[in-house]
Amino acid sequence: RIKNQRHSYPIKLKIAQLSTTNLMSHFSKIKTKLKEKEPLISALNQLGYTIDTEDKFVKGYNGQFTSVDISLDLSGNTKAGFKWNQSSNSFELVTDIDLWKFDLPIERFISKITQLYAYNTILLKTKEDGYQLVEEKNQNDGSIELVLTKWDS
Repeated sequence: RIKNQRHSYPIKLKIAQLSTTNLMSHFSKIKTKLKEKEPLISALNQLGYTIDTEDKFVKGYNGQFTSVDISLDLSGNTKAGFKWNQSSNSFELVTDIDLWKFDLPIERFISKITQLYAYNTILLKTKEDGYQLVEEKNQNDGSIELVLTKWDS
């Protein structure tokens, strides 16, 4: 007997107030809930951001540098990156907020990445569990609804 299971996974994210701390004089690290590298890199690629695989650092005020695990060159000469934080078990966005000249505010930048990160994570995890994507709907409120199916025997 074959049974079809359909599940709908709406992706709605609310970004909490950003928590920042100084790394060095002008660098800030912004906490996220991004825990896996692959879906994060996929989200960055899908949004069209260039990941710098050679130079894993962020340049800040007065020529200061700090190392990161994933480095990005954004428009407006803005450098940003993601660094793994062992204590929070997640990536943090690292940038010099005073030099942020990118066309998106930091909150919106993180929100867009987080939504695609969640999207990629759901597809990856459900595929591992035998589900297939049947339908994807972009909602008026900006959320994405996914309909997945799995055939059990």
